[in-house]
Amino acid sequence: MISVIGFNTAIDRLIDLDTLRVGEVSRALDEQVCPGGKGLHVAQTIAALGERVQLVGLVDSAHRNLIGRRMSERGVLFHGIEIADSLRTCIALRDGTGQVTEILGQGPLLNEEQREALLRAFRRSVDDSDLVILSGSLPRGFSPTTYAELATYVRDAGKRCMVDASGELLLHALQAQPFVVKPNRDEITELLGCPIDDLAAAADAARELAVRGVAMPVVTMGAKGAVAADATGIWHAASELAQIRSAVGSGDCLLAGMAVGVVQGMTLEETLRLGAACGAANAQGEETGFVERRAVEALLSQVRVRRLA
Repeated sequence: MISVIGFNTAIDRLIDLDTLRVGEVSRALDEQVCPGGKGLHVAQTIAALGERVQLVGLVDSAHRNLIGRRMSERGVLFHGIEIADSLRTCIALRDGTGQVTEILGQGPLLNEEQREALLRAFRRSVDDSDLVILSGSLPRGFSPTTYAELATYVRDAGKRCMVDASGELLLHALQAQPFVVKPNRDEITELLGCPIDDLAAAADAARELAVRGVAMPVVTMGAKGAVAADATGIWHAASELAQIRSAVGSGDCLLAGMAVGVVQGMTLEETLRLGAACGAANAQGEETGFVERRAVEALLSQVRVRRLA
């Protein structure tokens, strides 16, 4: 069982426009509404790859049925902690060129009782998990040290932990030395205080994370692919796609693929290939943060993986 901790559940709205002009009226050509949040993306992609997965997150009364039904249909065991306030809304505006502008909602402010309910669900999920993933932002009310505390709990329970976060959450989480961290180019640049703009810099960043105690650091570089490291060395994976609908959510799908590789005992080369294929499948798909297994399998052979010097 893989457990995904995605406390900050969202409702995603993808709006297609002809042209987006700031300060002017734009009319929607199409609009899609679906459950979202990084943790939810990771969980449903893991399930699509055939692994057992459970997700811990928030739910509100307005979207209880929508989220519960979607997770059930996709094979995710969802532990939803219901709150009276509304979930956050994340809006993606996609223009005719395929460029996406995201507006990420702030989300509810949780009280102590609500925070403790989420933490109890987290602790229960660790008990029957082979791997725990801490994914995305946290609802307001949690401390920036929360992921560090959760990662330490996972480690003390003898389980492996993967962290996908940014800013202070990531900075503090590194102190717990999780098994995997997966910053993107912007997040690792902020963390290390220097530009990470090519593969050599990404490899150096992965080495730095390894020095800080991360067993398998992963740095994603957008169209340039992803760099990952472990005791066998540093590897780079990339693929050339003829068509990209939207790369939003590709990092979440990459992390999901790598989680499956880890629990299945794959080598880092195999794990990174699976993760990159998941990210590519998302970029070609219509729905953000979700892939179909057959699409991933079709792309595996197109992913180039090589060891970096």
